[in-house]
Amino acid sequence: MDAYRLINLISALVNFYEWLVVIWCFMSWFPLREGSLMYDVAVVIDRIVSPYMNLFRRFIPPLGGMDFSPIVGLFVLSFGERLIFRLLLGIA
Repeated sequence: MDAYRLINLISALVNFYEWLVVIWCFMSWFPLREGSLMYDVAVVIDRIVSPYMNLFRRFIPPLGGMDFSPIVGLFVLSFGERLIFRLLLGIA
């Protein structure tokens, strides 16, 4: 697999995960009825996103009731993606 295909794959995966984080944030704003389809979707997304967000929640406490860990998490994802791209393009 050449570097550009690998970059496209990584980009697609990071983009998908970033969208999951954004959806996870929006779903936390609304009450969900247990047993509904949206509740089940929220549980699945929470199981995928929460472990990553918990890494940042340990160091970034909520300020005024607002959780800023998703912003930092998205920034770290973007930074990591760019770092991987530079490493792969440097190797290729």
